Amino acid sequence: MRVTAIYPGTFDPLTYGHMDVARRASSMFDDVIVGVAASAGKGPWFSLEERVDMTTRILSDLDNVTVQSFDGLLMDYARQMDSRVIVRGLRAISDFDYEVQIAGVNRHLAPEVETIFIAASQEFTFLSSSVVREIAKMHGDVSDFVHPVVLEGFEKRHQRALRSSINSSEI
Repeated sequence: MRVTAIYPGTFDPLTYGHMDVARRASSMFDDVIVGVAASAGKGPWFSLEERVDMTTRILSDLDNVTVQSFDGLLMDYARQMDSRVIVRGLRAISDFDYEVQIAGVNRHLAPEVETIFIAASQEFTFLSSSVVREIAKMHGDVSDFVHPVVLEGFEKRHQRALRSSINSSEI
């Protein structure tokens, strides 16, 4: 029996910490679906299509990992994908408190689906997408935190913003 795990997240953007969890999950399960959540309510910096594209490119060397977008309840998506395992990364005690609450609700919604926690590697315990976004918004160097594909995405975003501000100032 093949075991398919889902590693869900907004991945706005995918960080080296996320990559670490995905790689480690890929060594534990037959198949891993990195589920990029639409999460429109969070107001992601990158579009869903950009996040899926970057994540797909970055994780392309992992043969048993696929990247897909999803919207709606994670447990509905898990059932749709015939997955009985959710993978979540943990950085700190504060993550644990939140993730245990979410795992409890998910277990209530879908008792057949288990949540597995993977502790972040030591070098990634401080790293979050929101911190990376804040640094990048201020044109800071995030090259130690994200893959070059994400750096390319930030550069394109900065150039679009620059072109937009130039065009609006000409009006």
